[in-house]
Amino acid sequence: MSMDGLLLEELSRQHFPNPPASPSQIEEFEHRAGWRLDPDLRAFYLHCNGARLFKRDDEIYRILPLSEIVRARVAILGRDSDDHGPTSWYVVCDTGDGDYVALDTSTAENGCYPLLDCFHETFTEPGSNKPIARSFSDFLERALRSGGRLYWLKRD
Repeated sequence: MSMDGLLLEELSRQHFPNPPASPSQIEEFEHRAGWRLDPDLRAFYLHCNGARLFKRDDEIYRILPLSEIVRARVAILGRDSDDHGPTSWYVVCDTGDGDYVALDTSTAENGCYPLLDCFHETFTEPGSNKPIARSFSDFLERALRSGGRLYWLKRD
């Protein structure tokens, strides 16, 4: 699924989006990060430069503005060294308590980056960062339907 207007309308109507990013902000981000936003991410950031889902002060689904997107290893471990995670993983959503959802910019399927659950306690353990969505639109749709729960985690 690609980002569609209905998903973005729902986000604006029922949640808490930031004002849109400008094309120049997107260009500055892409230059800083060294990779280009995929079509889903570009549509999202042109619609809103980050958002909070469910509550204005929600830390479960805080989709980061472009200015806060950094390598996952920097966000989670505070270090940008090769022994602390891949260079191609960038955080896009803060789920609270030091955990994040990250994009893997090294692999794109149908032109979109997959998303991973990055749990800070096991971040550097091989195989611990599980794929949770094929694309940002897939992630956003599932998040909006989650009722405020992290949809990829099993219920207790």
